[in-house]
Amino acid sequence: MAVPKRKQSRSNTRSRRSCWKAEAPTLVKTMENGKVVYSLPHRAKVVTDAAGTAMFMEYKGRKVADV
Repeated sequence: MAVPKRKQSRSNTRSRRSCWKAEAPTLVKTMENGKVVYSLPHRAKVVTDAAGTAMFMEYKGRKVADV
């Protein structure tokens, strides 16, 4: 493992750490059964029945996996 040769100053440490920022994910707004649902783009979604039980996963209108 690499070991630092000199102590890094507080300002250099904080300026380096400030570059790492968390971003909110971009969500896509869709309509399902008359209500608005936000989901991640390019991901399979879980299809549920009227009782809320998960049946299968679909992507672009096609069944891709059983749940």
